[in-house]
Amino acid sequence: MALNKRLADYGLKSERVLWRGKGPGVFENELGDLEDKLMLTTVDKAIAWAQGSSIWPDTFGLACCAIEMMSIVSARYDIARFGAEVFRSSPRQADLLIVSGRVAHKMAAPLRQIYDQMLEPKWVIAMGACASSGGMFNNYTVLQGVDKIVAVDVHVPGCPPRPEALIEGIVRLQEKIKAGVPAAYDIRGVAS
Repeated sequence: MALNKRLADYGLKSERVLWRGKGPGVFENELGDLEDKLMLTTVDKAIAWAQGSSIWPDTFGLACCAIEMMSIVSARYDIARFGAEVFRSSPRQADLLIVSGRVAHKMAAPLRQIYDQMLEPKWVIAMGACASSGGMFNNYTVLQGVDKIVAVDVHVPGCPPRPEALIEGIVRLQEKIKAGVPAAYDIRGVAS
């Protein structure tokens, strides 16, 4: 007798309320699934994940290491797999500066100017022996390491380093960012 009447006749809006043994409705099931799939985190961790997953590199190539650096955007190495799509054309659009090759003292001021134009947070990779320590050019015209001008987060060794080494350096930088390690300029400052 009750089954022939509509639920609205009883003032009810759901079958589940009328037949209590029926179990949760579709909405409750979807809400339970959503709670199982939902991940709670802090805003800082979410921002670190986003920054680490999409790095926008800018190049400062001065010597033979720049050739190896350019090859990482080719189809063979495809840096886009790791969240760094294309090299940016302006330091104002980049958050990663890859310095490759020897830096002469005359290039120190332009390097610092490009670094200062980047928005924070910003990171620097010194690619190759010349960028890291001056390499085999130990004379008065070559800067003995770019860390005297800008704060370096990752040093990639080699002369010149292979593209795989640079990709590993970028991946290591992403791991540092996602782990919440502050940028090098926050830790030890930048030379003036």
